[in-house]
Amino acid sequence: MSIYILLVAAIILICVVLNKMSSKLGIPMLLAFIVLGMLFGSDGIVKIPFDNYGIVEQVCSIALIFIMFYGGFGTSWKQAKPIAVNAVLLSSIGVIFTALLTGLFCYFLLGFDFLESMLIGAVISSTDAASVFSILRSKRLNLKDNTASLLEVESGSNDPCSYMLTVIILAMMSGDFSGGQLAYMVFAQVVYGITIGAGIALIATWCLTKIKFATDGFDTIFVFSMPLIAYAASTLLGGNGYLSTYILGIILGNQAIPNKKSLVYFFDGITGLMQMLIFFLLGLLSFPSELPKILLPSLAIAIFVTFVARPLAVFAILLPSKGTINQKLLVSWSGLRGAASIVFAIMATVSPTYMKNDIFHMVFFIVLFSISLQGSLIPFMAKKLDMIDDNSNVMKTFSDYSDEEPIQFIKLPISKNHLWSGKKIKEISLPPDILLVLIIRGNKRIIPKGSTTILSGDVIILSALSLQEDFEAHLTEMKIDKDNNWIGKPLAEITLGPEKLVIVVKRNHKVIIPNGKTIVKENDILVISQL
Repeated sequence: MSIYILLVAAIILICVVLNKMSSKLGIPMLLAFIVLGMLFGSDGIVKIPFDNYGIVEQVCSIALIFIMFYGGFGTSWKQAKPIAVNAVLLSSIGVIFTALLTGLFCYFLLGFDFLESMLIGAVISSTDAASVFSILRSKRLNLKDNTASLLEVESGSNDPCSYMLTVIILAMMSGDFSGGQLAYMVFAQVVYGITIGAGIALIATWCLTKIKFATDGFDTIFVFSMPLIAYAASTLLGGNGYLSTYILGIILGNQAIPNKKSLVYFFDGITGLMQMLIFFLLGLLSFPSELPKILLPSLAIAIFVTFVARPLAVFAILLPSKGTINQKLLVSWSGLRGAASIVFAIMATVSPTYMKNDIFHMVFFIVLFSISLQGSLIPFMAKKLDMIDDNSNVMKTFSDYSDEEPIQFIKLPISKNHLWSGKKIKEISLPPDILLVLIIRGNKRIIPKGSTTILSGDVIILSALSLQEDFEAHLTEMKIDKDNNWIGKPLAEITLGPEKLVIVVKRNHKVIIPNGKTIVKENDILVISQL
């Protein structure tokens, strides 16, 4: 058991390292996870024997619940409203159109069976929300004409439609299927899916805003359970569980609930872990030696979807809108195939329906093609199509963005020897953009005025704009032992090295904000910042 736990931990750590490297090198991180899985798989270096499609299908289905939930939870509806109609059309009619065109291509040009052709089209008809979110955030792609919101809502909401098409076609392939059953299945998938997702979202919102949890962090556990409940309840009633989780996410993510930003960060991490899991299992489950057998038809399908089916669907739906040709081209190019396609392909593989083609490895190749070619070139295409907007902020399209300027507060105790002790506020010179907002005097809180006098023992609260740019600093602690030659010296006379600064001195359980005249004493703990 310990060996397996160590192996799993090592794989997760390697995935984290690959994520960091892929971000710097511009390589899609999902591609790195797939390759890692292939190296560990039966045809790889480690040669772990693994071909249990049933277990992978169950694990990946659970992982996809959180990916779809975050697709809604992380999207700002305020920014998405102007493009909501187009996004919904792309995620429904666009998915059906893409699936139909791809199915007809497989049937007429590749000679596949009709229903099997339609199944391939259904499985790869949706786009990957997690990949789109990751690229927009990591590359800070500020796009014109609300294109970022359009891509987020479309990619986050189109997987349920692809799932519904896959389920319907698999039922038709089983042979025992009527027109009435088809009509009811569509009704149940859509109506139950939306109703249950919205209902659970309203209940969850009430609980989060009205109930105070006994322990900090339990609200995160509560929200974590909601997508599971939404999916299970909807599925048991015949609804679309993935649609329920998305509706739950987009409603809950756009409510004024406590700890919203921390919840977004938590589910961002969970979604990243689920992506690692799905794509690693995909690589582990695959047999690269089988790829040459399906290379030509898979390459033909990948090229057709990328350069024909997806662009035709996008242009047909967005043509009546006011968007530019360049916007339509970028939206067409950003249709990445990803985690959902993999899960649906595995679902088709484990179904009792007989299929002549190796659906799993075909989708495996198509996803590889999509994330390696399209995913890596989205920033390049955005620049070439002149879709970068330097005056916008893509982070506004996510629900954890705040329209207010970020403010931080600083607490400053006033000692009897402090320069401000005994002075009126109007006599103090504060740096620009710094405001004295509160004086705490004993048990009293005083709103300051220019004539207010600062007294010894007061604690004053200053406000300033917080740092918004990406900023990294490393903090280290250094204890001053009795034989340290810094003892008795002021900080101004101590050479720390380039880009280092003592920012805090801990002395006898007290915290001192130092200056150049601060004398170092034995047993001091110096907190040193290094850029």
